[in-house]
This record gives sequence, structure tokens and C-alpha cells, in this order.
Amino acid sequence: MSRPYQVLAETCEFMFEEKRSTFTAVLSPAADRETALAQLDALRRERPGASHYCWAYILGAAQQPVSMAFSDDGEPGGTAGKPMLSVLEHRDAGNCMAVVVRTFGGTKLGAGGLVRAYGAAVSGALNLARWSLVTPSIDVSITVSFAFEERVRHCLQLRQIKLTSVDYSSQVCLLACVPEAMVEELTAELGELTSGAVKVSMI
Repeated sequence: MSRPYQVLAETCEFMFEEKRSTFTAVLSPAADRETALAQLDALRRERPGASHYCWAYILGAAQQPVSMAFSDDGEPGGTAGKPMLSVLEHRDAGNCMAVVVRTFGGTKLGAGGLVRAYGAAVSGALNLARWSLVTPSIDVSITVSFAFEERVRHCLQLRQIKLTSVDYSSQVCLLACVPEAMVEELTAELGELTSGAVKVSMI
């Protein structure tokens, strides 16, 4: 995934009510499965006695996720976790754990009603969500002679690429964190600046 993508920045919450049943969606940032499930456990402790704690998560970018999963937690198969996950995918909700805490109101909603209610709860929470933009980057090693160091540094500065370290030996080795989408173009530009006397390696 080389293009920037959005991830959930902070926890948010929304409650949807249908025929006296409440569906409270809590969205939390999660970059790994352990964090996501820890948030689920925390909600079970904080809000005991609910009928169901259904959940779904997307780790990484929503369009090319590192991982995704869901659970109906006792609701009829396909009526809770899956529609929740579908909403997260549709809304590009990266690094997002969604838990819907359902309290039964005494009236059965049927499969269609459950799908709509769980989806509506998550959608309502997403309307309140705040996001951060993630630009996938990669560590790159740039090796040049001392004569070209200033040109290379100037090129990186113009592109707002920050150096992570510099090593001086027989040549100069600069380590930088470069957006993935920029690596090929940067390599070509450095080659032109140094007349080919540069070695660019991805670490």
C-alpha cells in the first residue's frame, strides 16, 4: 500500500435505538489484533449485562488491510459482525475496532432489522469520527561521494524528506525515511544530480 490512507484518530461513540433495543457503537483506534481485543474486553467490563458485544475490525488501510475480522457474538449468523465490517470497509476506516453493545428491548427485530441496526450504529459513529492520514514510508540508504553530499541533502530538503542518520567513511551514507510512492522518482533525480554516482538501496 503506497498511497496515503486514513486511520481512526480517537475513540468515538454513537447509540442507535430500534424498538427499545439499543445498539451503542464504540469505535477505537487499533493497529493490531491484541489492542483491538483488549478494547473489547474493556467494554465488557465497563458495560456488563448487555445482550451482545458484536465487533469488527480493520487493521491497516481499509482497501488493502493487514487483517480484518468480525464476530456476531451470539446474534444470528451474518446479522451483526459482517454488516459492521462492510460499513467499515465502505467508509475507509483504517486501524479501526468497532464494538456494538446491544441491550435487548423485548422485541425481536428479525435478520433484516438486525443488519440495519448494527450497520446504522457503526455508520452513526463513523459520522462523528476523526481521522489521521498515514503515508506509507520505507527506510532508504543513499551512498555518494563527499563531493555530492550537499546536492543530495538539498534535494532531500526540497522534498521534505528527513534524514535519520549520516555515516562518514570512504563515502557518505545517508539514511532517510522516504514515502514509498516517491522512492522511484527520488532515485532517478539523485542519479541525474550525481551523474549516476549514487547508490540508493531500500533497507
